[in-house]
Amino acid sequence: MSDLVEIVDVTVTYWSRPGLGLRPKPFHAVKNATLAIATGKTLGLVGESGSGKSSIANALLGLVPVGSGTMRFDGQDLAAMTGGYPPEVRKRIQAVFQDPYSSLNGAMTVEQIVSEPLRVHTETGAEDRRQRAAELLSLVGLDPAHLGRYPHEFSGGQRQRIAIASALALQPRLIVLDEPVSALDVSTQNQIINLLYERQEELGIAYLLIAHDLALVHHISDRIAVMYLGHIVEEGPADRVYHAPAHPYTKALLDAVPLLDPERQRQRRAERKRETVPDLPRAADRGCAYSNRCPFAMNRCRVEAPPAYAVQEGGTAACFLLDENEKETRT
Repeated sequence: MSDLVEIVDVTVTYWSRPGLGLRPKPFHAVKNATLAIATGKTLGLVGESGSGKSSIANALLGLVPVGSGTMRFDGQDLAAMTGGYPPEVRKRIQAVFQDPYSSLNGAMTVEQIVSEPLRVHTETGAEDRRQRAAELLSLVGLDPAHLGRYPHEFSGGQRQRIAIASALALQPRLIVLDEPVSALDVSTQNQIINLLYERQEELGIAYLLIAHDLALVHHISDRIAVMYLGHIVEEGPADRVYHAPAHPYTKALLDAVPLLDPERQRQRRAERKRETVPDLPRAADRGCAYSNRCPFAMNRCRVEAPPAYAVQEGGTAACFLLDENEKETRT
């Protein structure tokens, strides 16, 4: 299956504002990230807040510039489109954001919100737009009779369904889902995730799913990529990354997921305490980004940046523990 999105060695840089005689300083939110999303598949992108997940999403949506590297969508170089994406590209890439309470315009009716993409990007008449909006509401499990209502008349889960209906209006090939369920309760989260999965099966849409919850991402993703301080530290098939993580940071994320068994939870907490290392200052752009928190860090980790080593069960992980020469030395 061909890759719809190809991200190769992409860097996203922000600059601090100058003030009090200080010069603006660069902050590299994404550093040489390489990812791919296959047609009709889901790539889950996970990591802590500030890891660079949303920066990749915003670069893909054309909201922030790409500092270096290439970002291709359906064969077109998005990074080269400095004047903004042309309409034919914007129609094929849509987004659903985190907060359904603020992402919808409260002054617009549901009909206006859902049909707005059709009004902007097509020459569809008002009656046809209304009919299409009704179809889209049905598609996401809402009653078309509610087209005349306003967002404040709906629950959080219903608002997110409205946002999804709007994103589907132009039949996109890719939808960027930036923490689409984090503002919802657990039962509603499951409903929205199942809805997204069903629509993907039916319509063949590719998803970039951004979240911090590995368990949730595993439920819907075909592949998972893990970010830490702007770096992709692990990537691979969802089942392999979730059940057999190769990078210490991925293991730490999984260990943070609560267990139902109290005894196992206590054992894991004790193991974490034994492995805990203090956060130490790390020289800029030197060594492994995770070396100051990693319980397995070696001297080379603090001076060399590990490459992406192939993992036997599929995918890659940027960790010297996977270096065959290192394995021989440690044994």
